[in-house]
Amino acid sequence: MASLLDNTARPFAIVLQLSVLLGVAFVLLKALQLYWERKKLIKAMEAFPGPPKHWLYGHNHLLYSEKLLHQLVSWGEEYPYAFPRWFGPVLPSLVIHHPEYAKSILGRTDPKSSIPYKFLLPWIGKGLLILEGGKWFQHRKMLTPAFHYDVLRPYVTLMSDSVKVMLDKWDKKITERKSVELSQDISLMTLDSIMKCAFSYNSNCQTQSNSNYYIRAVYDLSCLLSNRIQTFSFKDVFYGLTRKSREFREACQLAHDHTDKVIQERKVLLSNEKELEKIQKKRHLDFLDILLCSKDANGVGLSDEDLRAEVDTFMFEGHDTTASGISWLFYCMSLHPEHQQRCREEIQGILGDRDTIEWDDLGKMTYTTMCIKESLRLFPPVPAVSRQLTKPVTFPDGRSLPAGCVVGLNIFGIHRNREVWEDPEIYDPQRFSPENSAQRHSHAFLPFSAGSRNCIGQQFAMNEMKVALALTLRRFELYPDPSKFPIMIPQLVLKSSNGIHVHLKRIF
Repeated sequence: MASLLDNTARPFAIVLQLSVLLGVAFVLLKALQLYWERKKLIKAMEAFPGPPKHWLYGHNHLLYSEKLLHQLVSWGEEYPYAFPRWFGPVLPSLVIHHPEYAKSILGRTDPKSSIPYKFLLPWIGKGLLILEGGKWFQHRKMLTPAFHYDVLRPYVTLMSDSVKVMLDKWDKKITERKSVELSQDISLMTLDSIMKCAFSYNSNCQTQSNSNYYIRAVYDLSCLLSNRIQTFSFKDVFYGLTRKSREFREACQLAHDHTDKVIQERKVLLSNEKELEKIQKKRHLDFLDILLCSKDANGVGLSDEDLRAEVDTFMFEGHDTTASGISWLFYCMSLHPEHQQRCREEIQGILGDRDTIEWDDLGKMTYTTMCIKESLRLFPPVPAVSRQLTKPVTFPDGRSLPAGCVVGLNIFGIHRNREVWEDPEIYDPQRFSPENSAQRHSHAFLPFSAGSRNCIGQQFAMNEMKVALALTLRRFELYPDPSKFPIMIPQLVLKSSNGIHVHLKRIF
């Protein structure tokens, strides 16, 4: 009996040993492959001189959130075109800060790198911001009609209504000695505005910020994401154990439940021809209507999961980035009263006695648009984007990178590159006069990125910035608060760690 058991057990032992050996061999081969890939990557980075790095920390110990952007600009002046930034001993990223190099990358279709975009996945899913390849192209084509000027035209009135609510709040906050913190109110205003445009829903979030669970969820998600990036909580395994992670998951669930409910309710309405006719007579077709009606070349619409991802992506991008742009624009106006006054005079000349803005007014705001663009140059809402190379790239000066490398486009640095911009720290709207714009490099100004993956909603954002500035300058004069200058911190969008404080003076 024992002999029989021995004979039976022996083959199992041999199979087990072989399995272990094969497993070890596989792990060793994988490790060897990673080693050679990493060695190849490190060798490629040697072609790009950069600041000295620590053997363990890389450059992390030299970069602090409140000085990071200016430190990268400083390194850019020392190391032309591009330089490596090391996140530890073996994880480099090539930081590009020259428009010619940016053109080489943005002219391709490489996907975005995982950090920080993977943090957004639980909330916005795989929408246009994160998608890649054929599915990205399909979604981009299907979403493009949602940003046609005929669709954007009625949004101007909705944006105006939201801005006026914000200005009424500021009227009540004004005191002679105390400045007003603008960024939180502007964030609620853009959230209110996009709820009207995307869902045709009046949220009252500016006056009753806790009145709607969805509004609260979106606001909380933005704050939690910013906090995670600011505190470098990159590892999911550790972040998942924190209280903030639990709050993030709960807010995601609330946001998803709301979006799913709205999508299903709207589907029922749009399936009824009589109800559809009523909607078209009563109001404009909103972003969700257009998404639900969109079909690909085969006549197939977006799935419920894709619909939710695109709506949530629009909510994030259209709210947070635009709020950043408007906040920094108002700060620039407060610092430069001569440009503020010139904008005010242009706007008063266009509007006359009207306190409303119409679609045709926007195209007449020539100098105002120049001022907005100069603010976007100095304070780009998205200060950097990144790409993961799927194939090798060779730059105009002959240097190259292999597939697998991460490239970071430092938009903030490109906008302050002294080789491209004269006195880049100075606020000068004349840089964007028609004659100066015609002479500039195509990739020197990238507030909305460039190439095939440029921001699909850039006209929506520019329109909202014009509406917000025009109505604000008709009612208030803006002055800086010397005791509370903003401190830039780069997160998913460019923010100030201490808010943006401005003195407001009512114009009678």
